[in-house]
Amino acid sequence: MLTRLTGGTIYDPANGVDGEVRDLYVRDGRIVAPPLDGETIAHEHDLSGRVVMAGAIDIHTHIGGGKMTLARMLLPEDHAEHPVPRTRTMRSGSGYIVPSTFATGYRYAEMGYTACFEPAMMPTNARQAHMEMADTPIVDKGAYVMLGSDDFLLRLMAEQAEQAIVNDYVAWSLESAQALAIKVVNPGGISAFKFNQRALDLDEAHPYYPNVTPRAVVEVLTRAVHELGVPHPLHVHGCNLGVPGNIATTEKTVGAAGGLPLHLTHVQFHSYGTEGDRRFSSGAARIAEALNAHPNLSIDVGQLMFGQTVTASGDTMAQYRNRKSARPKKWVCMDIECDAGCGIVPFRYKHKGFVNALQWAIGLELFLLVQDPWRVFLTTDHPNGAPFATYPHLIRLLMDRSFRNDTFATIHPDAAALSTLGSIDREYSLYEIAVMTRAAPAKSLGLADRGHLGVGAAADITVYKAQRNRERMFERPEYVFKDGQIVARKGKIVNVTTGTTHVVRPEYERTIEGRLRDYMVRYQTVGIDNFPVRDEEIIAEGRGSLSIVPSERRA
Repeated sequence: MLTRLTGGTIYDPANGVDGEVRDLYVRDGRIVAPPLDGETIAHEHDLSGRVVMAGAIDIHTHIGGGKMTLARMLLPEDHAEHPVPRTRTMRSGSGYIVPSTFATGYRYAEMGYTACFEPAMMPTNARQAHMEMADTPIVDKGAYVMLGSDDFLLRLMAEQAEQAIVNDYVAWSLESAQALAIKVVNPGGISAFKFNQRALDLDEAHPYYPNVTPRAVVEVLTRAVHELGVPHPLHVHGCNLGVPGNIATTEKTVGAAGGLPLHLTHVQFHSYGTEGDRRFSSGAARIAEALNAHPNLSIDVGQLMFGQTVTASGDTMAQYRNRKSARPKKWVCMDIECDAGCGIVPFRYKHKGFVNALQWAIGLELFLLVQDPWRVFLTTDHPNGAPFATYPHLIRLLMDRSFRNDTFATIHPDAAALSTLGSIDREYSLYEIAVMTRAAPAKSLGLADRGHLGVGAAADITVYKAQRNRERMFERPEYVFKDGQIVARKGKIVNVTTGTTHVVRPEYERTIEGRLRDYMVRYQTVGIDNFPVRDEEIIAEGRGSLSIVPSERRA
């Protein structure tokens, strides 16, 4: 059955299309070539005067796993204040800051998003994370498995194991957790926290493994990801998150990659200097300069937005340090087996607070100073910087200089005085927004049939009514198609589908399982036979499908 979308203004950066009026054709969930003369068009949608892009992709959003369950439990008031009623189409849910699984999928789809990626899945908690993602409707999913403070890796490094053995362990972790990429959080620092260390810089020795440093962890994992051919680079949450002066650590972390591909995540929280009377300043220009000078580097921003949210992170060192700033006054930190930890701390970001105001400005400076939109991705590190529902407001800040400056004029005056934001003239174009939220994330993750509107692509399509107020435009698309089916119309869910789960499965030597078996018997509560997440656990009962992203070993 053939569907034609006629007369839309197409923005498709992956195929070099910048605001051209074209028709699109869809059959069996895929975009197809124009039909032969005389072929029957079963359905037609007139999109004249509408803006058409591929479905949006969120490369870094916390939507599944134990930390999100804890965050929901810690903020019952959020769920009481934001109920999502059951309808003939949707199941009930709740929450705005940390929505329930059903509400998460609906809200993303209502905004035109068709894929979301959980960036911090614990190996020991992968099964539960996949269960939550399976309950998240409509959107495609995937997750990055956390390594870097896990005791098995640190032991390999302390023993100076060959890189090939580390590579096998990394590949086994990807396969057993059904993951798409590798994430490192405060490399080695979560483990060091368990030995009562409260800070660990890039070149400091681990208190228990004295020949292991965070730099060494980044080096060995960067190399493993590259040599295994995993499309997405090592996804790095660096040392010293939120600490004034951490810009120096971030710059050194770039060097630790040795020229190999590296992705720095929620980099706004790692872009702080120590200038000024308050010893807190913006390092955004230095980060932008580093990115512009290193083609191997990409970032997502982790933009802070004003209002109530909750921070949920595996970085127990940072979360324990931040507990005194909790608003409201409640927090959770916990250990998880020998793998890592978790911390949940609510925050209320205030535009009249000096630190929060400058953090907000730093994030926007990063977006506007980085020259290449293919290497900077739009995120708020949901929910840490802000709930993902604030994306339309963020897009307006990037596209409308007048609106941005009006908002800038309301923040704490001392923060404004330390920021260059008011002097930046740049406004993002629709083409650049399409790069940053569609084409670039798909390319980085290796999703060849997502993020674009070329022949053969999945028919994930978002249609907007062009409006001067970009926030209104992006918060309620006219149509959202998922795999060729209309799932949302004018910001309302009209059809609920199930997305696929993207995973990567590099080849590796199975002999690593012998080492792992002995280790798990001695130190962990789950044995190696029950540790891996099976395919059936993800796709059973009509919960979706698995899509294996190709990987190819590199020398």
